[in-house]
Amino acid sequence: MTTTDVARWPHAGRLKRWLLDGHVREAEGPYERERQQQQQHHQHPWWQVMCLTGVDYFSTLGYQPGIAALAAGALSPIATLILVLITLFGALPMYKRVAAESPHGDGSISMLENLLKWWQGKLFVLLLIGFVATGFVITITLSAADATAHVVENPFTHFLEGYEVPITLLLIGLLGAVFLKGFTEAIGIAVFLVATYILLNIVVIGMGIYQVLRNPQVLSGWQEALFSAHGNPVMMLVAAVLVFPRLALGLSGFETGVVVMPLVRGDSSDTPDHPRGRIRNTRKLLTSAALIMSVLLLASSLVTTLLIPHEEFLPGTATRPAGEAYGRALAYLAHEHLGDLFGTVYDISTIFILWFAGASAMAGLLNIVPRYLPRYGMAPNWARATRPLVLIFTLICFTVTILFRADVDAQAGAYATGVLALITSATIAVTLSARRKRQRRAALGFGLVSLIFIYTTAVTVIQEPEGIQIAGIFITAIIVSSLISRVWRSTELRATEVVLDEIAERFIDEAARQGEIRLIANHPDERNSREYLLKEREERESSHIPSGDPVLFLEVTVRDASEFAPVLQVRGEEIGGHRVLRAESAAVPNAIAAFLIYLRDRTGKRPHIYFGWSEGNPLKYLVRYILFGEGDIAPVTHEVLRQAEPDPRRRPAIHVG
Repeated sequence: MTTTDVARWPHAGRLKRWLLDGHVREAEGPYERERQQQQQHHQHPWWQVMCLTGVDYFSTLGYQPGIAALAAGALSPIATLILVLITLFGALPMYKRVAAESPHGDGSISMLENLLKWWQGKLFVLLLIGFVATGFVITITLSAADATAHVVENPFTHFLEGYEVPITLLLIGLLGAVFLKGFTEAIGIAVFLVATYILLNIVVIGMGIYQVLRNPQVLSGWQEALFSAHGNPVMMLVAAVLVFPRLALGLSGFETGVVVMPLVRGDSSDTPDHPRGRIRNTRKLLTSAALIMSVLLLASSLVTTLLIPHEEFLPGTATRPAGEAYGRALAYLAHEHLGDLFGTVYDISTIFILWFAGASAMAGLLNIVPRYLPRYGMAPNWARATRPLVLIFTLICFTVTILFRADVDAQAGAYATGVLALITSATIAVTLSARRKRQRRAALGFGLVSLIFIYTTAVTVIQEPEGIQIAGIFITAIIVSSLISRVWRSTELRATEVVLDEIAERFIDEAARQGEIRLIANHPDERNSREYLLKEREERESSHIPSGDPVLFLEVTVRDASEFAPVLQVRGEEIGGHRVLRAESAAVPNAIAAFLIYLRDRTGKRPHIYFGWSEGNPLKYLVRYILFGEGDIAPVTHEVLRQAEPDPRRRPAIHVG
């Protein structure tokens, strides 16, 4: 069910009502959030959605050739070839499988969530969300910083040099403002930007190839530099493999490709359980994007390495300004060989697609965070609303930009760490999935890919430790705030829906017709007639239940205490003449309170429930409640009911004997 919070906050101020407008309530099923998204966003052909993911993926051409040249020197084209091979034969097959196994926009995180249960699963997902936040936030800040580099290096706007941080902050602020207003035309804008950008890159690269053919001596010079530096082809290959982690930025975009799957139009015969058409079209999206990017990466790396002097790639120092190709290698070629007018057109296109790459990352954050954290109880309910999250993410991006002083190269390590951690986790998830399905050849192949990315991630962390430090800050902040939120929200009803079987419905309807609805809360032990007989006798004596009034037993057991708000399914059973209602939930007091509210609304009567006193240390019971969903049931149930129903006259009655 989807609603706005305006009706739910009648006494809220105008600002609060505006912030929470569009708030999405708790999803009531595994695909409910996807249905909500489909109501808000039309589905599109796969090639159009490819452009939406492509603003992130293809925009790396703005800085990837320069980073490759800076990292590998003359070896850049060979190192880029290694990147392309790993993309086409490692990352692409793996993400095709992710698309098949997680077709509802959850990405690889949901696969690992399903493989790990209880608290370890939740903590692992929080860890991955920390890396997601790192990757997407740095995508926004790095792309905006590189867009700024294209602004200040343009000959017509060179006077802006020295104002990189304010310009980058302005671009990020404009991005946040767009999302605060509402981003309804993202697909159309993405198609135009990607088509224009790819066309301009083809022109620049084509010009570069023409220059190489006109001046074949650059090829011989490159060959001489390669052999003088590395000796023989085997050493070149080894060096290219070793430098591959520095080029990992060229792998960005795959996770975004599966996150936006709900926007991909499938077949008319698709169902939520079997969206075969959407899966097939998403695979087309992933394959096409990977092929286009592979060709552009190889060609751009070759022409920039051959035609641009190496000193032009170098960053600035205290004694020397940055090279003119630093962070903008293809733009340098556009100005150098096609003139400042065409170069300015290329700069404008690059600035817009880099800025829009931040939009793709922001959309990814707004999809991932509400999908997991509120459902775990690890974020406030308002975290399902877009505008508060946009403000928070924008402020975080401001902070990161100021700390890194809008330096593209300084943020590359953090970006690579976030991207590689996500891809590595996806390869592990796919490998484990193949093993569970006894697909040995697939498991072996994906296992080898996993080793490649584990190595790449480890090297990146060792060589550029600031990346894992930034990721660690995000992870720590997410885990700490999530646990605080979980404790803060622990006394909510925490049930999305109450579902009764036929026997339970009959028990309740008959009890309502006979008079007061009285329930005895029971912790199940032997579950035999003697247990219920003794429990009923004890409660009738201690709580003075009239002898003629019928009672129902209510038993709630904990299935997975790490869950937050599951569907409460209640089953009825008769044992030795005693009527028993059984349910499983994440927390016993919350489930009892939710069931009592349901009974009141269903029957129009105020139900009564009877508890026995718990003996023990209150702090011990508090810890048991937070971690295991049990504890001192009666007082916690009362507190949950007090918060859920402020009117004592309508609140279900609790008796403790």
